[in-house]
Amino acid sequence: MVVFIHKKMKLNLFNYNLPAKLIAQKPLKQRDKSKLLILDVKTKKVQHKHFTDLENILTSNDVLVVNQTKVIPARLFGKKLTGGKIEILLTEKVNSNTWQVMIGGRNLKVKDKIYFKKKLEATIVKDIDAKVWQIKFNKSGKELDRIIEQIGCTPIPPYIKTKDSQSVRQRYQTVYAKSKGSVAAPTAGLHFSPQLIAKLKAKGVKIFKIILHIGLGTFEPVTVDDITKHKIHHEWASIDIKTARELNKLKSQGKNIITVGTTTARALEAFSAKGKLNSGSKWVGIYIYPSYKFKFVNDLITNFHLSKSSLLFMISALAGRKLILDTYQKAIKQKYRFYSFGDAMYIKKRPH
Repeated sequence: MVVFIHKKMKLNLFNYNLPAKLIAQKPLKQRDKSKLLILDVKTKKVQHKHFTDLENILTSNDVLVVNQTKVIPARLFGKKLTGGKIEILLTEKVNSNTWQVMIGGRNLKVKDKIYFKKKLEATIVKDIDAKVWQIKFNKSGKELDRIIEQIGCTPIPPYIKTKDSQSVRQRYQTVYAKSKGSVAAPTAGLHFSPQLIAKLKAKGVKIFKIILHIGLGTFEPVTVDDITKHKIHHEWASIDIKTARELNKLKSQGKNIITVGTTTARALEAFSAKGKLNSGSKWVGIYIYPSYKFKFVNDLITNFHLSKSSLLFMISALAGRKLILDTYQKAIKQKYRFYSFGDAMYIKKRPH
C-alpha cells in the first residue's frame, strides 16, 4: 500500500448533502445521452453538456485510457444449516476454489457451512476482519465460475433499488468489458457507446485499455475521522508492455492523457515512476487523497461520487477539495443524476 504524508484531514471536510431523488436508479435508454459536467480546474468555470458532446470537445491531441475489466455476478444468496439466510459478496479471488468475501448474516464463525443452489457449498475458513471472511467452495475452476454465472446476481450498489435482470446485468458493463474479475463496474465507462467510440477514433483520439479488477479498495466506506488513517484494500491491475510503451511515447510528445474512471487513474498512477509508465501485473493499493501529485494522469472523466468516499478524496486531489464540493453543488442545482447509473463529469486539469 502506498500512502502520502499529510497533516490530519477530517472526514467531514468531504461531506455534502444529496437529495435522494438525484440518486440514479436505472441507466438511461441510450448510454451516451447522459449529461456531462465539464470542470476547468484552471479557470474554475463549469459547462453543462451531454456525453455525446465529447465528439466535439476532444481532439487528436487527447488520449483516452479505459478499464476493460468485466463485472462478475458477485452477489450470492445461500442458507446456513439452520435455515438462516446468508448473502455473500465475492470481493477477491484467492485461488481456484477460495474467495475473500463480505457476508451478510448473523452469528458467523469459522467452519460454518453455507449452502447455495446447484449443489454449491462453501465453508468459512478464515475471519480476516470485522467485514471480510475467506470461504472455500466445494467446486473449483471453470465449474465454479460457471455456477457463479448461473446463480449469482449483479452486484449493483445498495443505494440502487432496481431489481436485478438481464437488462441490468448488461447495462452494468462497459461496451468494451473483456477481462472478468470486478465486483463493481468502472462506472465512468458506462457512458461510452460503440458509435461514440467510433466517432472519437475517427477524430484521431487514441484509446488504450488497461485492467484493474475492482474490489474493496474502490468502494469500501471510510470509517476513520482522519482520512489519512484509512486503510485501502489492494486490487489486481495489469498494463501490457505495448500499451505502456505507446502511452509513454504519447506523453513525451505532449499528448493529453485522460483516464476514464478513478480505477483507471489509480492503475496508471500505481504503475508510474518518475513520469514514466511501467508495464506488468500486480496488486495495487495506492491511496490518493489531497496532497498527492499526479505523476502521469492529466485529466479525468468520472461519475459523481458518494460523500466522504475515497473516490471523492481522489478527485479532490486532482482538482481541489473546495472546487469539487462547489461544483457538486452546481450539479445538484442542475439536477444531475448521481452515482453508478448517473451522469458524468470531465475534470480538465490541463489547458487544451
